[in-house]
Amino acid sequence: MTRIKLRYIRKEYGYTYQQMASKLGITKSYYWQIENGKRGLSYDNALKIASIFQRNPDDIFLPENNHMSRLANSE
Repeated sequence: MTRIKLRYIRKEYGYTYQQMASKLGITKSYYWQIENGKRGLSYDNALKIASIFQRNPDDIFLPENNHMSRLANSE
């Protein structure tokens, strides 16, 4: 599954694959695989990515419909 929101946010910030990989301490290839759904994403890396973009991990990695239903159920 492609992580479309992650790619969109990365581009919004103007970061390259290499810049993201450096921030995460992984290779450019590994980051590309994460973003393109070829590799799983560890909890630690999900938190690091969310921190880089100053966002909640759910906002980046959960599908919109899951996130919205979770919000509705919390009210």
